[in-house]
Amino acid sequence: MKNIFKNIVVYILTLEAKILLKRHNPTIIAITGSVGKTSMKDAIYSILKKKYSTRKSEKSFNSDIGVALTVLGLPNAWNNPIFWLKNITDGLFIALFSREYPEYLILETGVDRPGDMVRLASWLRPRIVVLTRFPDVPVHVEFFATPEAVVAEKMALVEVLHSDGVVIYNHDDIIIQKELASVRQQAIGYGRELSTHFKASADEILYHDDVPVGMTFKLEHIGEVAQVRSMGAVGLPLVYTYTGAIAVAMQCGISLTDAVAALAEHSPAPGRMRILKGIKGSIIIDDTYNSSPIATENALATLREIKHAKRKIAVLGDMLELGRYSAGEHERIGGLVAEAAQVLFTLGVRSRKVAEGALEHGLDETYVFQYEDVLKAGKELQAYLRPGDVVLIKGSQGVRAEKVVEEVMQEPELASALLVRQDEEWSIR
Repeated sequence: MKNIFKNIVVYILTLEAKILLKRHNPTIIAITGSVGKTSMKDAIYSILKKKYSTRKSEKSFNSDIGVALTVLGLPNAWNNPIFWLKNITDGLFIALFSREYPEYLILETGVDRPGDMVRLASWLRPRIVVLTRFPDVPVHVEFFATPEAVVAEKMALVEVLHSDGVVIYNHDDIIIQKELASVRQQAIGYGRELSTHFKASADEILYHDDVPVGMTFKLEHIGEVAQVRSMGAVGLPLVYTYTGAIAVAMQCGISLTDAVAALAEHSPAPGRMRILKGIKGSIIIDDTYNSSPIATENALATLREIKHAKRKIAVLGDMLELGRYSAGEHERIGGLVAEAAQVLFTLGVRSRKVAEGALEHGLDETYVFQYEDVLKAGKELQAYLRPGDVVLIKGSQGVRAEKVVEEVMQEPELASALLVRQDEEWSIR
């Protein structure tokens, strides 16, 4: 009964969203990939809103119902049928009678199962599609026959791109390059490793009193050079996000100088490699929004790069929805932990393989701690921390690793503002 009600709601809201888009015809920027979608959406929005009337997907509204809600400008009603009926009524009024609408619509689009993107692509006509990253083992691969099937599903978005539209893509991703070989629309690359239209280089972590506070890198585009700076977060994914966001902005008539200036004021979303003060003079790298093999690999590379730490501690939770790739990928990540950290805390049953991999690659078993109870892990991490420790905390959404962050952050009273999943609906899960 619940699924029937949901399907009816999705159908009606999607119909209303179609009507609204036909009436106002905004420029749609649609973002897909296996990592970095939300960060890319937020960075693009921070630039475009300076010049244009712009709307973005709230939080991670990237499903069929989430995209429809974003188009209509309506909130998530969660499990309240009365609020969903109100959304339907409000949506009908907006679809038929609204007079004003944003010039730009920035939509995050994702897939959980086969057919998800095909359904979205049946009614979305983006003018700009952004492709972030297609790793060898993507998140949600558990529900697809192969990793290639996940990529094919996401590429359905490119198939409905306007004939005069543009694809902005990660040029360092070989899988994306191959997928774009047959695409007729203009394709503009951004990256760090290979020469392309928007090229980042010389990225480095910024420090204040030996504490990491942000990042900076050089960006080159057709003879123009700019220094891009971000405070409050670290990591290579941030370099790709900002470079891609600038590429999108310049397609929308914004200068490189103005785009860089807007990003200097941008704050990365909670749970995405955010730097937080921890108890006892420690530093937390909060990457608890979600987890996948490539995202964890990047986070550990950042932890390895950080200087001046007394100890580096990796707190890693299960990476979910990997299916038959799960055991191998968790164990592979364990090998990377041994290169990046001196101490490992694991959260969940699957992450036992992370511990195994770390031990096999030389991490001393004295410094490996395994938990299934996230709150217990947080309490014991409290007691374990020392001044000067740098702690990376990461896990898939279902692990709720943000609860560990709350236990060890210096100002837990600010959790609602600084951490992910702090609204009332999540508090009861």
